[in-house]
Amino acid sequence: MTLPDTARPDATPTPLSVALVTLGCARNEVDSEELAGRLEAGGFTLVEDPEDADTVVVNTCGFVEAAKKDSVDTLLQAADLKGTGRTQAVVAVGCLAERYGKDLAESLPEADAVLGFDDYPDIASRLRAIVAGETHHPHTPQDRRRLLPISPTERSAETVSVPGHAVATTGDLGVGGPASGPRGLRRRLDGGPMAPLKLASGCDRRCSFCAIPSFRGSFVSRRPSDVLSEAQWLAEQGVRELFLVSENSTSYGKDLGDLRLLETMLPELAAIDGVDRVRVSYLQPAETRPGLVEAIANTPGVVPYFDLSFQHASAAVLRRMRRFGDPESFLGLLDRVRTLAPTAGVRSNVIVGFPGETEDDLETLCDFLVAARMDVTGVFGYSDEDGTEAAGYDGKLDEDEVRARTEHVTALVEELNAQRAEERIDEEVEVLVESVEDGEVAGRAAHQGPEVDGTTYLEDLPFVARVGDLVRARVVSTDGVDLVAVPVTGAGR
Repeated sequence: MTLPDTARPDATPTPLSVALVTLGCARNEVDSEELAGRLEAGGFTLVEDPEDADTVVVNTCGFVEAAKKDSVDTLLQAADLKGTGRTQAVVAVGCLAERYGKDLAESLPEADAVLGFDDYPDIASRLRAIVAGETHHPHTPQDRRRLLPISPTERSAETVSVPGHAVATTGDLGVGGPASGPRGLRRRLDGGPMAPLKLASGCDRRCSFCAIPSFRGSFVSRRPSDVLSEAQWLAEQGVRELFLVSENSTSYGKDLGDLRLLETMLPELAAIDGVDRVRVSYLQPAETRPGLVEAIANTPGVVPYFDLSFQHASAAVLRRMRRFGDPESFLGLLDRVRTLAPTAGVRSNVIVGFPGETEDDLETLCDFLVAARMDVTGVFGYSDEDGTEAAGYDGKLDEDEVRARTEHVTALVEELNAQRAEERIDEEVEVLVESVEDGEVAGRAAHQGPEVDGTTYLEDLPFVARVGDLVRARVVSTDGVDLVAVPVTGAGR
């Protein structure tokens, strides 16, 4: 009897196709592209449409209840493809999978497997086994902070699986990096002119409302050489804007012995041929030192953009959150930013209805938001998160009160953000074109971060715009946080 190729001991595995569906933040996008690099190196064919895939991998988000629900709904939608076409297996990865492990697998039998971060290095073999019908036993969740030493300088991502930090050990494995030296395990899934670039993973802060450190682990910086190598590769792929991401970018370098590494690395990133813009995300206000503010505000090629995680303004609420600050210190930081870069973009997030929040606390927050004049503010109503300190706090507000306060603050920031956008009328901006569809040209100005900070629409262009163009333009009108701009004389690509 002649064995089929797949049954021969020395046979090359039959190529399988895989579709990666990414939910959540830009950090997850980097993790998905690492998985894509591993899968492609492992012989998988990457496809965009889940309906065309033998297996669908959903990179889930476990941040808040709405994100968890979206992740579960997406897994169920993918599972519906089984039996109706090509799809043979649906697999959950990412934060929700890591956070809940076997509990998620038991509550969601429609998913064929739930894989944790420790499965990432062997993702190709894991998927092949799952498609072949083998049962994968999901992990029991644990606090990943305990996997690394307490002292930051004793930590190494080489001792534990840290998504987004992988570097190939051979020259022909993975995609990324230079022809010689370490090659990043990454395969781009989005061909746009912006790409997230991971600085670090994890967090050492103990915010009482946040569960992220428990499943993302302690803070670990990537080596500058790895960051620069991957940035060079991204530029070779046509990326014009590098979006530096982490759970806490202000801590970058503390485990490498130099807390000022980001300040020294920014000029190197901006100097890479083909890179026009470098953007830093997620800055902790209490850790945002003057030297970092100056580097972001004054380094050519680095956009003056400050993603400051204020979370609240009342000192009493912030203490219960295990954070630091007050309106005076926050406004002082914003004054320093705008003294150096008057047109800087500023965004933040706030939590409303935190346990013990009084009417006076809410008024303090609203007064601060009025004075801060930020471009965009995300508003979240408080809800308990499993395993967090705040889940056990007393002084909880009922859901209706949290909802009412959230709606009040949301309405306020929508008005404030629209006013801030109107202040930019007649301002000259440089727009990175990200889409050209049916004659509509849309992109982002320097003060607008990807996806969450609004869009700038270009009108009356004297040339045919292309994705990736950089166009100097003057703002002529607004719609909420969105801007409408027309090219200035001599505007180019």
